[in-house]
Amino acid sequence: MFKTVHTSDLYNKLVNLSRDKFLYTKIKFEYTFENRIYMIYFFLSIILIINKKKKYKSFSQNSFDGIFKNTEYHLRELGYGDVAVNKKMKLLTKIFYDILLKINTSKNDNFNINKDILVKYFPTINDKNIDLFKIYLIKFHNYCYELNEKSIIEGRIKFDL
Repeated sequence: MFKTVHTSDLYNKLVNLSRDKFLYTKIKFEYTFENRIYMIYFFLSIILIINKKKKYKSFSQNSFDGIFKNTEYHLRELGYGDVAVNKKMKLLTKIFYDILLKINTSKNDNFNINKDILVKYFPTINDKNIDLFKIYLIKFHNYCYELNEKSIIEGRIKFDL
């Protein structure tokens, strides 16, 4: 059996955030692997936007690659074979970049969530809950924006509504 240890503190924190009860009780997400991965990608996109805005240097290519390597490990732990993992990772990488490029609708230094991208990846959520989710992500952005670079990279994100 394929077993690995997920060593990235940031990845582990993103996984924990993707399991936040608020998302499944208040916003009414279905508790699925795909939804959790999408949430990880939304959180990571916000962190990368902050990283770029603040010109942080610590978030290296290795940190970024580690997030995707750990996603691949999770797929293998779920029982996907080599071919299926490669196909799924190709699709998930496209989804990540779609989220990253479209999440922020603001053209200036402000941060505003693109509601269309939320609806695209969570189509079963009603409008009221999508608006609540949008507020949740903006609060996550604002919280992380106040953290220092080291806290983010080390996964010391204690976000909670």
